[in-house]
Amino acid sequence: MTQTTPKIAVITHPEFDLDTASLYCHSIINQQIKLIMELITVTTTVNAPIEKVWEVWSNPIHIMHWNNASPDWQTTFAENDLQKGGRFSSRMEAKDGSVGFDFWGVYDKVKQHEQIAYTMGDGRKANTSFTVADGSTTVTTVFEAERENPVEMQKTGWQAILDNFKIHADWQYSCHHRLR
Repeated sequence: MTQTTPKIAVITHPEFDLDTASLYCHSIINQQIKLIMELITVTTTVNAPIEKVWEVWSNPIHIMHWNNASPDWQTTFAENDLQKGGRFSSRMEAKDGSVGFDFWGVYDKVKQHEQIAYTMGDGRKANTSFTVADGSTTVTTVFEAERENPVEMQKTGWQAILDNFKIHADWQYSCHHRLR
C-alpha cells in the first residue's frame, strides 16, 4: 500500500501575499482541529425497568442523591426541565465547602425511555441512551471531552457518577419492589 502526502494548493491574490496565505491556512487548520473533539463513553446497567430508571435519572430529588463522583462531594441543588429546549442545572460542591461548580445545559433531543441529547453550558455535546434487555436497563453516555482536564480523569469522574446512579436506582427499585 502506497502512502501519499496530502497536497495544499494556495491561490494567491494581488492583495494576498504568501505570508498572509500561510497565516490564513494555519487559522483554518486550527479551526478544524477545534472541531475534532475526543469522545468519551461511560456505561452502566441498572437492575430495574426503564420506567424506574427514567424517573431516577430525571427527577431533581433523585439527581441530588446520585450526582457525585465521590463520597466527599454532593449536589446541593438540581432542576430539570426534561424536554427539547428545556434546561437542566445542578450545583456540585465538596462537602467541606472548599470548592464547587455549576453544571448546566439545554436539551437538544428527548425521546422518552430511549434517548437524551444535550448541549452543556460550555458548548460540548452529550448523548445518553437507554437500552432495555431482560428486565434491566443499560445507560450509556457519550460526551465530548473538555480540554482543561486529562481525558482519563474525565472518564473516571463521569463513570463514578454513573456508578452512583446505578447504586441509587437499584436501591430505589428494590425498595419500591419490596413494598408491593
